[in-house]
Amino acid sequence: MKTQIWILGGTGRSGRTIAAHLAQRGLTAVLVGRDAHRLHAAAERTDSETLQVPSLATAVSEIGRQRPAVVINTIGPFTTTAPEVVHACRAVGSHYLDLANDVAALSAAFEMHDAATRAGHTLVTGAGFGVTATESVVVKLCEGRPAPLRVRVDMVPSMAMEEGTAGEALIGTLLGGLAGRRITDGHLAPARILSDAVRLTLPDGSRVTTASMPLGELLAAHRASGARHVLSASSETPASPLIRAMMPAVSTLMRWERLRSFTTRRLARVRVKAKERPREHSWGHAVATWADGETREGWLRLGDAQAYTGAVAAEITSRLLAGQGRPGAYTPAALFGSALAESCGAEYLLPRPGGRGHASDSDPTR
Repeated sequence: MKTQIWILGGTGRSGRTIAAHLAQRGLTAVLVGRDAHRLHAAAERTDSETLQVPSLATAVSEIGRQRPAVVINTIGPFTTTAPEVVHACRAVGSHYLDLANDVAALSAAFEMHDAATRAGHTLVTGAGFGVTATESVVVKLCEGRPAPLRVRVDMVPSMAMEEGTAGEALIGTLLGGLAGRRITDGHLAPARILSDAVRLTLPDGSRVTTASMPLGELLAAHRASGARHVLSASSETPASPLIRAMMPAVSTLMRWERLRSFTTRRLARVRVKAKERPREHSWGHAVATWADGETREGWLRLGDAQAYTGAVAAEITSRLLAGQGRPGAYTPAALFGSALAESCGAEYLLPRPGGRGHASDSDPTR
């Protein structure tokens, strides 16, 4: 079998970013997509090869025929695209990874763990900024320690936006986060969306407000820590009191599959304007509290969140090609440990040795 790395949705921003990071590692990607002109332009920019297909179904068939070594899925919504792509990869022994970051998509991926183990292939979900940055801090805080009682994770992205459409992967993730969830007594439970707002002081002195938005970080943090109570939050939440008051009703409507699919398709076509990233750094943040009252807080500092997503996916791909994966379904830090984040250019800011203090002056538990 010829060693190939396929990127489904290779003409999108995530696909191009991953391909560029692979090229920096001396690896050539095959960009898979429908538009020949966009494929050609993206391939020239990232020193990649191309495969034009008219549909995802055709791409799935080609996976079975050409047997690539690794398939990177950037096409959302992942609850729809991932199962058939994973099935095709499992049948021929290809490793699979995606950028999913919603509770439903990660839950579905974890349910495929046993099948992946039996097939001897590795499935990595959540291979992007949000899951990797927050999960890695949790893993770091809990290394060599018993499971904490409570964990809170906060995602604080900063990234430049290029002009174009929002895309179904992003919109699907955001709409998935509208179904309020948290981990209570070890189980996924309903929760009010945008609750538990906290004003965080970042290690660089700037301040942001985060509120509950249960994306994939919730499940990743729970699996990484074993905590009985877990809350995930994001700085990318609506700040308006009116919007916050409306969100419970909106999240209820989004539970209707047909309405959610329709809304995803419509919003995915909305064009966004180019803008610079709002701050120098992106941050992953976690606070873990143990039954004896000890609390530890940690941060992961990195640059542009989109660029970091490309670095994470490329680093995982490189390790899978080197035979460092394990059969089964995993999130990035669960598979490769806390050092993965650092190998992608991030830096930990952790509690002082032997102390109970935090790396910042914020109190995220109040």
